[in-house]
Amino acid sequence: MSEKIKPYKDSEATKKAQVTKMFDTISNEYDGLNRVISFGIDVKWRNKVVKLVAEKNPENILDIATGTGDLAINLTATNAKEIIGLDISDGMLEVGRKKIASKKLDSIISMVIGDSEDLPFEDNSFDAITVAFGVRNFENLKKGLSEILRVLKPNGIFVILETSVPTNPIYKLGYNTYSKFILPTIGKIFSKDRVAYKYLSESASVFPYGDALNNILKKIGFINVKDLAQTMGVATIYTASKA
Repeated sequence: MSEKIKPYKDSEATKKAQVTKMFDTISNEYDGLNRVISFGIDVKWRNKVVKLVAEKNPENILDIATGTGDLAINLTATNAKEIIGLDISDGMLEVGRKKIASKKLDSIISMVIGDSEDLPFEDNSFDAITVAFGVRNFENLKKGLSEILRVLKPNGIFVILETSVPTNPIYKLGYNTYSKFILPTIGKIFSKDRVAYKYLSESASVFPYGDALNNILKKIGFINVKDLAQTMGVATIYTASKA
């Protein structure tokens, strides 16, 4: 479902190419607008992801669709010796590199340009893998998840943080109103790319969540799949492992 939603509907380019262009364009404004759009609640969600990963005492972590590196930076709290942030947008990575350098975390975090559907790592490489607000941008969701399973170590932890739709009718109405009308309007006013935040809203609305994503993860081969709804269901944290 999510694979049919592209940022630029009048373009013949692949979803992957369009997403790369979009994030390159909005990279310098992304952090600030993200805080405004989420009312800062995304910080709380990321902290929960860090706590789940920290419980596994990972030596190394791969943060896919790392963007400007917010989650990668937060993951240093796990005391992992190595954290790799991977993204297809060099514009986003460059913003992240500056943040990492300012915090003197260069010896722990490295930012790598790469494709989530063709990961440049050997099998069974990472104790923990995370993706925050990135899986819905995969051009081929099942291929991306299969790659993650491949490079995750046995008994390692995989954590997804992604938007979802509340099941409560009242909350769902409020969510739909905000995502369909308010979020795109904020994007049009403040963003260099007026299409970007409309795409982010549309892609979130059609992306599988809850049991639907759980079932996809299980079919790929993940085990111990669980979902944890956040803030009335507007986001969900998924955890999974590898046999």
